[in-house]
Amino acid sequence: MSRAVFRGATCGLLCGWLPVAGAGGFVDDSKLKLQLRNVYFNENFRDEQGMSARAAASAKSERVEWAQGFLLDYQSGFTQGTLGVGFDAVGLLGVRLDSGRGRSGTGLLPVHDDGRAADAFASAGITAKARMGQTVVKHGTLLPRTPVLVYNDARLLPQTYQGTQLTSTDIAGLALTAGHLDRFKQRDSSDSTGLYLDGYGGGQAGDFTFAGADYAVSKQLRLSYFHGQLEHFYRQDFVGVVHDLPLAGGVFTTDLRYFKSRDSGAGYAGPIDNDMFSGQVAYAHSGHTVGAGYQVLDGEAGLPYISGATVYSFSNVGIGKFVEEQEQTWMASYAYNFAAAGVPGLTFMARYLSGDNSRSGAAGIKEWERDAELAYVVQAGPLQGLGVKLRNYVYRSDFARGRDSNRLYLTYDIAIW
Repeated sequence: MSRAVFRGATCGLLCGWLPVAGAGGFVDDSKLKLQLRNVYFNENFRDEQGMSARAAASAKSERVEWAQGFLLDYQSGFTQGTLGVGFDAVGLLGVRLDSGRGRSGTGLLPVHDDGRAADAFASAGITAKARMGQTVVKHGTLLPRTPVLVYNDARLLPQTYQGTQLTSTDIAGLALTAGHLDRFKQRDSSDSTGLYLDGYGGGQAGDFTFAGADYAVSKQLRLSYFHGQLEHFYRQDFVGVVHDLPLAGGVFTTDLRYFKSRDSGAGYAGPIDNDMFSGQVAYAHSGHTVGAGYQVLDGEAGLPYISGATVYSFSNVGIGKFVEEQEQTWMASYAYNFAAAGVPGLTFMARYLSGDNSRSGAAGIKEWERDAELAYVVQAGPLQGLGVKLRNYVYRSDFARGRDSNRLYLTYDIAIW
């Protein structure tokens, strides 16, 4: 069967249940993509800081796994008319290629009670959507990406959420976002559960509600404000400012972020009352980008966020997050895009972070991390779009186990239509 015939037959079946006439946009604007992800993860532990002798004796010395992921993503267009409707669907499958009871737990695959990784795991989701003007409402499986909640996509399969989200760009320069989420699946699980705070070990869960706006004051200046609340855990406000300054043939970017977090309702995870400010400056010129930043968290508890999610912070890096109570962190980074040297698709990045909470005057904590990434995406030929990324992370801490991590990612996107 040809691609055109297959597409027509599939869209015909999908359009059959639509209550709105004039589904031309629904069919013509639809997209179906298959992404292949092959991930090798090798992590060695270098110490047993803070562990009892018994725990150290039974602790794993390494985590090594290899897995293949399949991500099938369908996005329909919208039916014609004032109110357009459609739907999206996603299918996720992870398959174990290599693991072992003593080497599992990388986050690539689910782990059974006996310590062995699952042979495979899968999940699927569907999202209904409606559009009026430039306002879109979606209900079903979502991948939220806001300053107060960013879904995690750093392993084999992405973390997914269930709920409703509205986005609107009807006003020039202004993007509005709001939503309500009540379930989620972790990146290494096919089980749907209620939402809870990262690090929380109790049995409670709550819904997450969020709303915010991004406003482009000009081409050089962008402002953001978001509010999020995880029911009976915490509430959080975010303010962000990004400014680009053309300078000496390059661009000097200033990125400032502020989080204000408090416990909420029953406070299932205990008292939370803190402020976190982070700022980074970067100068980009001729393919080179040099950056430096500082972050400080002041108050009670660490920065709260939903379990497994990515933190919208410069310090959310390969292994550490650097958002502990009273922690201050210094950051430095360098990146190079080899397109400037005539090799498009090849990029390199290195960064270093050092954090401590010496401001508190207590015994305190110390941690540091050094990361390097080299990536290449084939630009032409039969393998166009094939991506290769090698990551090396080194992490040391006086309150957690040190780790040396090497990760290899192979990705390939296939546009079926």
